[in-house]
Amino acid sequence: MSRIGNNPVSIPQGVDVNVDNNVITVKGKLGELTQTISEGIALEIEDATITLKRASESKTHKAQHGLMRALIYNMIEGVSKGFTKELELVGVGYRASNQGQKLDLALGFSHNIVLELAPEVKVETISEKGKNPIVKLTSYDKQLVGQVAAKIRSFRKPEPYKGKGVKFVGEQLRRKAGKSA
Repeated sequence: MSRIGNNPVSIPQGVDVNVDNNVITVKGKLGELTQTISEGIALEIEDATITLKRASESKTHKAQHGLMRALIYNMIEGVSKGFTKELELVGVGYRASNQGQKLDLALGFSHNIVLELAPEVKVETISEKGKNPIVKLTSYDKQLVGQVAAKIRSFRKPEPYKGKGVKFVGEQLRRKAGKSA
C-alpha cells in the first residue's frame, strides 16, 4: 500500500496557500487553483510545509489521503513552475498551426480540425523542415493540460504498423510486424 499521503508538501517562496472550510486555494506567479478537500482529511500548515492527516484507517480514507496529497502537490508545482505536454504529429502531410488559442490540425482527413483551447492553456506549434510538427501545450493546471493533450491525441491515435498519428514526445509505441510476402 502506498504511503504517499504521509509525505509532507513543501511550499516554495512566492506561493500563497489558504485553507477556508474544506477548500484549499493556492496562488502563485502563474495563476490560482482551488480544490475541495475530502471529508476525513485534515490539513496542517506550519513552517512552509503542509501535512495531511486522515480520520481513520479505512480503505476510502487511505485512498483519499494519498489523492489529496498528490493534488495539493500538483497545485503548488503548477502555480510555481507550470506543466508542459508535447505532442508529435507523425505522418506525411500532417500539419499543425495556431492563431492565438485556435489550434488548426491537418491529420489526413478531408477537413482540418480546428480546436478552440481554454485561456489557461498556452499553445505553441513548432514546424521544422524535415522533422515532424510538434504541438506544445503549457499551463499551470496539470489536469487541464493533460485533458487537452488527450483530446488532441484522440483525433488520430498512433496506429501499430507504421506509427502514424498523434503521439506524445518520448512515447514508446508497440509496433506490429506487417504481412510478409
